[in-house]
Amino acid sequence: MDLLDKLRAVASRMEPHAHDRFRPFLTTIDSLINPGEVVIQGRRTLMFGSNNYFGLTNHPEVIAAAKHALDLYGSGTTGSRIANGTLAEHEALEHDFARFFGKRAASIFTTGYQANLGMIGALCGPGDVVMLDAESHASICDATRLSGAEVVWVQHNSPSNLARKLGRLPKHERNRLVVVEGLYSIRGDVAPLREIVEVCREHDAYILVDEAHSFGIYGEHGLGCAEEQGVLEHVDFLVGTFSKTLGGVGGFCVSDHLELREIYFAARAYAFTASGTPASVAGVRAALSIIGRDRSFRDRLWRNVRAFRAGLQGAGYDVGPYESPLIPVYTGPEDVTLALWQGLLEAGVYVNLVVPPGCLKDQCLLRTSCSAAHTPEQVQEAVDIFAQVGSRLGFTPVMT
Repeated sequence: MDLLDKLRAVASRMEPHAHDRFRPFLTTIDSLINPGEVVIQGRRTLMFGSNNYFGLTNHPEVIAAAKHALDLYGSGTTGSRIANGTLAEHEALEHDFARFFGKRAASIFTTGYQANLGMIGALCGPGDVVMLDAESHASICDATRLSGAEVVWVQHNSPSNLARKLGRLPKHERNRLVVVEGLYSIRGDVAPLREIVEVCREHDAYILVDEAHSFGIYGEHGLGCAEEQGVLEHVDFLVGTFSKTLGGVGGFCVSDHLELREIYFAARAYAFTASGTPASVAGVRAALSIIGRDRSFRDRLWRNVRAFRAGLQGAGYDVGPYESPLIPVYTGPEDVTLALWQGLLEAGVYVNLVVPPGCLKDQCLLRTSCSAAHTPEQVQEAVDIFAQVGSRLGFTPVMT
């Protein structure tokens, strides 16, 4: 087998779509009209496939903070945090996150992917055991493989399965870390964190919760699913990203374990990566301040979620049982899913395509998402387009 055969296989799979107007996974956005509308191939398109949950990417305060940092520090740091890449802005953002969560320590990372890569890679190694949910994000899976730790897969959102598998490990002989997500990013389902945390405490296991898609959205203070379920103080490490509610690029971890401060030296993914750009970090600081004082973003987001879900269901689509900003539209076979995705984009709605290997064969879906920045008119227009395209293609909903 030639080294490049893997890439040739991808090219072969994409070849049938080489001359399509809209090629899967290669959609280019020309410009932004507002957080709910973009320009694709010169045409206004409704954006219902973005993680810009609060629409903060172009908030005036965020933009002003980013511009000021650009003037003050320049375009980049040109070094890692353990070299010349620690600016006052980085340390200020870590202080802000620790205070926001009421935790003793916080660290920030250049990307959200790197946050999981750095944390799991630093905490775990050969001889340790990492318990992973079967639907874990790629960054979690990759981090565990690179760590060299033993991986034990746990049935999705199953505290009882976790308890059985932890129970098979001799206590106090092997370090064990349980990694779950607060809100899962494909089907939009929430983890039963209260029960999972109870299992971890019973079996003397550490727990890391990835709140990438739930931070800012769930909980009384927007701290995520752990806060909403009353277990925030019992989560050892809480990881998140800047690229969802905060509208930036980067990641973070907060913890009451002061040892988190040593992540600078223990995580290769941290020590050997240039730190976040000044503009990005400053913009995130501004966004964090905004969501901390203004609950209206959450209120608008949930109104839009409920209206969009109800509209899609009224148009005959199966969107599953879970109410979250991530709304899956179950479509079934790959060819049907591709036709629907292209039809929607042609009609003016962008959504995300999920086909194998991102899902099982004939269990494809369109992943849609809402934003607080969507207007009621944009939500209704998107619903109308879904109805029209589905009718024109003769789409029959796939019931889950």
